Order: sequence, then structure tokens, then C-alpha cells
Amino acid sequence: MSDVTAGFREVYGTDPVGVWAAPGRVNLIGEHTDYNDGFVMPLALPHTCLAAVSPRTDGVLRVHSGDAPGGAVELRVEELTPVAAGGTGGDRGGWAAYPAGVVWALREEGLLSGAAAGGADLHFASTVPTGAGLSSSAALEVVTATALSELYGLELTPQRVAQLCQRAENQFVGVPCGIMDQMASACCTEGHALFLDARDLTQRQVPFDLAAEGLRLLVVDTRVKHELGDGAYANRRAACESAARALGVPALREVSFETLDATLTTLTTLADLGEDDTVRRRVRHVVTENQRVREVIERLDAGDTRSIGPILTAGHASCRDDFEISCAELDLVVESANTAGALGARMTGGGFGGSAIVLVEVADADAVAKAVTEAFAAAGHRAPRIFPAVPSAGARRL
Repeated sequence: MSDVTAGFREVYGTDPVGVWAAPGRVNLIGEHTDYNDGFVMPLALPHTCLAAVSPRTDGVLRVHSGDAPGGAVELRVEELTPVAAGGTGGDRGGWAAYPAGVVWALREEGLLSGAAAGGADLHFASTVPTGAGLSSSAALEVVTATALSELYGLELTPQRVAQLCQRAENQFVGVPCGIMDQMASACCTEGHALFLDARDLTQRQVPFDLAAEGLRLLVVDTRVKHELGDGAYANRRAACESAARALGVPALREVSFETLDATLTTLTTLADLGEDDTVRRRVRHVVTENQRVREVIERLDAGDTRSIGPILTAGHASCRDDFEISCAELDLVVESANTAGALGARMTGGGFGGSAIVLVEVADADAVAKAVTEAFAAAGHRAPRIFPAVPSAGARRL
């Protein structure tokens, strides 16, 4: 905390009013199901985005990151305009679109008035790896909203913070993400995974004490740049929404696992989809992934954590083959880890690069990590970054 305070002082010449933190996350199971009103199960990482913040009274928003080149990005609160509306706010400063989008969302919701419309000075420092599929952008959004909520007495609940941050990313930044990342960063609790129903945001904190069971969950950052704004993510979402419309349901959540085969046959006969197998495979992933989340919950509730390993691996195969969001490096993590004795492994996050998770016995953790690193070297890839996922707390003031 002292470093981010000193950074604020160096940039703005005064001490901040306070310092807040919001974590990154890994997703244990439930990929690309949140925007289909399905189930997800993320957990917060100990890696956080810190924000040192002070209010302003002149309607100016200044944001600065110790992790990005250049000085503070200065914007006027009243002039913030989303990308979809042709504004420059969404792309000015690149990373600055995320905190700016949060301020825009607060304004659009009627929460910034009077003194709260005066703006703020923010300085960020983050240990969440960027581009690794670990929700560095959600952590940036959530820490901004959490800080401004307290700073201006808005009394936003963690769930409301997540909803506003999702709106900022969808409408201001222009990334059509679901709500999982923001809910994880805002709502997770230490020592638990978050079982979330994305349809009504019902949530349950599930105890997830791997150390007590002699287990470890490794995060393997492939160092392959993870970008969601390049259109591939949007294409996956559009395919799911197209299938839901064709089936006459509000979201693919309504398609049951038991009727999946019949549903896929129905899609074959629909004129607007024709013989395109791509949409059917997207549907199959979402429906089976929701079922995998249910199965993981059942195993965890029964105290049988080890048995979720094959479910994780099956989820990776679905992400790779049906949703087509994996890459060679992620596939190599899963293959080499499982060959070396892991209980299970899968990519985590939006895909197209980023990270994988590996469930291992503590006694096997070093050997599995070594096998993955050696496999990367043999394939000519950059050495991956490997660290344990420790279920941690959500957004908070320090």
C-alpha cells in the first residue's frame, strides 16, 4: 500500500484520501456460460489492482498507472462518451477506458451528481498479469467503482458494483463480456470459490480449502497475449445469441442437458442456420459446460475435490473443439500436465491465449510444473509463468 500511496504523491503532489484493492480471478469451471445466463465458478486471486484515490471538485477525471507508459490521462466527466457512440473516451489512453467507463456508467445511472460529479484523481498499481485471462481489466474497473462508491457515499453493494462495471466494459469500452469477471472481483471471499447463477446473480460461497486436502491449483500463464476486443469473443457471443433466437429461447441456459441431442437436431433443420455445424458446436459447449459446473458443485459439496479433475479436462476439450477458443500453448499445458500426473487441467478465462489451471496433489506440484516448463522449451515457446491459485478476498478498502 505504501508504494501506491507514494506513486499517487509523486504524480499528483498530495496524499490520497484512501487506497482500495480488487483482485484478479481464475475460473474453476464455466467458460463463456455467463452471457448465456448460465453457471460459473470463479475464485479470486491474491493478485490485485490497487487504487489510491482523492476527490476533485472541477469535473476533471485524472487516471494514472504505474504499469503503463506516459503521464496521467485527463478527461472531463461530462464529456465521457462510449465507443459505440463515436466518442474518444473509450480509446483515449487505451487502458484508461476502463476506469473512465466506470465513471461514465455511474453518471448514466444517475449516481454522479453534486459533489460526486466533481471528478477524481486515481493512481493504479497492479500485480494482476495483463493479457493472461485473469481479469486484469475487471479488477481495474471494480477497484475504481468500489473506491468512488465509498468516496462519494454511494453505498453500492458488491453486486451493484459488478453490474455497473460490466455496463462500462460492454457499452463504454465495447467488449461484450458477461458478468462473471466483475462479480468475482467484487464478491469473492477468502478460502472460497463463487458459485454464480448469471441469470439472476444468485451466488453461493463454496469452501475451497485445497491445502487442507493436500491439493494445489496451479495457474499457468502461457504468456500468449490474451485480447478480447479483437472480435473473436464477440463472434462467439453472437453465435450463441443467434442459436437462442432460432430456438425461441431467451438464452442457451434454457436448453437442458437432457434434451441436447434433440436440440442439435432441431438446429439442423432451421433455415437460418442451415448445415452450419459451427453454431451447433457452440451450443453443445454451452449446454455441456453448464452441466460440468453442476457436476463440480456436486463433487465439492460431497467433499470429493479430487474427482473434479477429469471434469476440468473435459471442459478444456469442449473449449478447444466445440467453442474453438484454445491455442497450441494452452493445449500443451493440459496435455503435458496430465501426462505428468495432474488430476486435471483446463484453459481458464476468455481464451485465445492467456492461462490454464492445473489441479495437482501437493506432492506432485513441482514435478508437474517442471514437465510443463520443459514441454514449452521443447516446443520453442516462451517459458510459462506458474504460480498457485489461493482463493482470496474480493474488493475492499485497505
